[in-house]
Amino acid sequence: MPTNRLCKVLDVSERGLRAYRNRPASQRQRTDMIVLAHIKEQSRLSLGSYGRPRKTVELKELGLNIGHRRVGRLMRDNDIRVERSKKYKVTTDS
Repeated sequence: MPTNRLCKVLDVSERGLRAYRNRPASQRQRTDMIVLAHIKEQSRLSLGSYGRPRKTVELKELGLNIGHRRVGRLMRDNDIRVERSKKYKVTTDS
């Protein structure tokens, strides 16, 4: 999509769009990327069985001061889900 058309749709100036694209990542975005790397690593180590509360505890043990809502948001936004295993094998047809 051409830049001028995109600017008309978004109702912004081309100069403002260029400034937005060239702006460096904010402190929050940089911290989110670091935390997300830790979340992915913890997910890999736990074989995908840790959910948001347990991952939050693990991250706090690593020294990251982070809340469970932020962990949940990062997991949800990056499609990190818990792999639930069945506790019991179904042997009968009820």
